[in-house]
Amino acid sequence: MDKHVDVLIVGAGISGIGVAAHLTRNCPNRKYQILERRESFGGTWDLFKYPGIRSDSDMSTFGFNFKPWQQSNVLAAGPAIKGYLAEVVDEYKIKDKINFGHRVLTANYDSNSKLWSVVVEDAQQKKSTWTANFVVGCTGYYNYDQGYQPDFPNKEAFKGEFVNPQFWPENLDYKGKKVVIIGSGATAITLVPAMAKGGAEHVTMLQRSPTYIASIPSIDFVYDKMRKVLPEDVAYKLTRARNIGMQRGIYAIAQKQPKLLRKFLLKSIEMQLKGKVDMKHFTPSYNPWDQRLCVVPDGDLFKILRSGKASVETDQIEKITETGIQLKSGKHLDADIIVSATGLEIQILGGIKATIDNQPMNTSQHMLYKGVMVSDVPNMAMIIGYINASWTLKVDIAADYICRLLTYMDKKGYDEVIAVGDQTELMEDTVMGSLSSGYIARAADVMPKQGKHAPWKVTNNYLADRKELKQAKFEDSVLKFHKRSSQSQQKPKLVS
Repeated sequence: MDKHVDVLIVGAGISGIGVAAHLTRNCPNRKYQILERRESFGGTWDLFKYPGIRSDSDMSTFGFNFKPWQQSNVLAAGPAIKGYLAEVVDEYKIKDKINFGHRVLTANYDSNSKLWSVVVEDAQQKKSTWTANFVVGCTGYYNYDQGYQPDFPNKEAFKGEFVNPQFWPENLDYKGKKVVIIGSGATAITLVPAMAKGGAEHVTMLQRSPTYIASIPSIDFVYDKMRKVLPEDVAYKLTRARNIGMQRGIYAIAQKQPKLLRKFLLKSIEMQLKGKVDMKHFTPSYNPWDQRLCVVPDGDLFKILRSGKASVETDQIEKITETGIQLKSGKHLDADIIVSATGLEIQILGGIKATIDNQPMNTSQHMLYKGVMVSDVPNMAMIIGYINASWTLKVDIAADYICRLLTYMDKKGYDEVIAVGDQTELMEDTVMGSLSSGYIARAADVMPKQGKHAPWKVTNNYLADRKELKQAKFEDSVLKFHKRSSQSQQKPKLVS
C-alpha cells in the first residue's frame, strides 16, 4: 500500500469538481483525493478544442447550484466553462487534492477489509497502489482515447487532412479550403457555422439522417433585466427555476404530444431557412427526444446555410476518394479537409478493470440505486448526468445525497454500504433511457441498466430526483450497512 484516502474521486471533470466542492461544503471531516489521468482539470472542457466548442445546455442550469453563472449568455464557449470550473477549484481549494497524470488501471474491493484497492499509473508509468474507503466514479461515459470512428471505405486514399473533433490539431489551417463535416449532432452543427465564419471556402455538413434542431437566443434578456432590479442571487434562482421548468416541459410534451412538438420544431426551422434550404435535410423520421434535441444560438447554423457559405447533404458514403467523398447517390463532395464528427465511443469508469473480491465486475449487469449507487457494489457511487437536461443538475443532487449518506455512516459507525440489487428489475434499456442515438445503442454492453421500478428506475426527471434524493432515508430494504470485523479494525493512515 502506497497511499490511503477516505473518499477517492476518479476524474477531475465537471462531475469530479462538483463532488469535491460538495464534500468540502458538507463533509469537512471526510478527506478526499482526486485521480485525474490528464494534466489539467475540466474533463470534456479541457479535452475538446475544436472551433466553436460550447455548451448545449443553458448556463443557468449548467452552473453548479452553489455557484451562480453570472453572465447573460445562454450557451457558453468551452474556454468560458473551463474558466468557471477554475473559479470553483480555487474557491474550494480543490487543486491541491487533484493528482494529475494519474491513471487508474484496476480497482478491487476487498470485503474483509472493507476497502477499495486501486492500482494507479503516473505519467512516468510508475505504478502505485492506493486504498480507499469509498469511491466515486466521475469519469463521464465516453472514451477519451478515441471517438467512435466508422470504417469508411477507401479512407487511406484521401490526399487531404482527416480530422476527428476529439483530437483537433492545434494549428489546423482551414482558411480558403473546402471542408466536409460528417455528422449531424451537437459537434457538427457547432462546427459548420464556426468554420464557415473562420474563413473556410465552403463547409458541407454530410448527414446520414436529419436531426431536430432548435434555435435559442444567445443572450437571456429577461435575466439581464431582472439583475438590474433584483439581488443577483434572486435573479439567478428565478432564471434557473424557469429554465429547469422549460426543459422539463418540453421533454414532457415530447413524451405525451410528440406530433405537436414535431410540428412546432419543423415550423420554426422552416421559418429560419426561409426557403433557401430544402426542409428534407431537417425533417427527421423519428419523434422529438427519441434522440437528443440539438440547439443553436440565434439560429447561427441556419443563417450560414442561407448565406451559401455552407450547405447540407443527406446521403450515404460509398467511399472516400483522393479529393473528397463519393456518395451513394452518385454525387461527389470535393474536400480539402474531412471532419469525422461521428460521435463518442462509450466507456464506463474510464476503462478501469473493476473487481469485487477479485471477481470481474460487468457494469452492464448492474443498475443504479436512486440513480447514484451501483447495485451490488460496496462503497461506490457513480455520477451519470441527464440526457434531457444539464449534466450538472444531476451532479449537484447526487453529490448532496452522497454527502448525506457518508454523514449517516459516520454517525452510525458503519464502514460499508451496499445497494443490494434485484435481478428481476433488470431491463434491456440502459440508464440513458430509450434514446435511439447511435452512441447509446453502442453502449448496451457497458452501461448500467435501467430498472423497472423505483429505486432502480432512472427517470431523467430532475424535479422528481431532487425531491427523492433530498428526502431519502437510509433505512430501507435495499441499503445494507456493515462494520469492519474486529480482526480488521485497524484503519490505514489517511492522506489528507
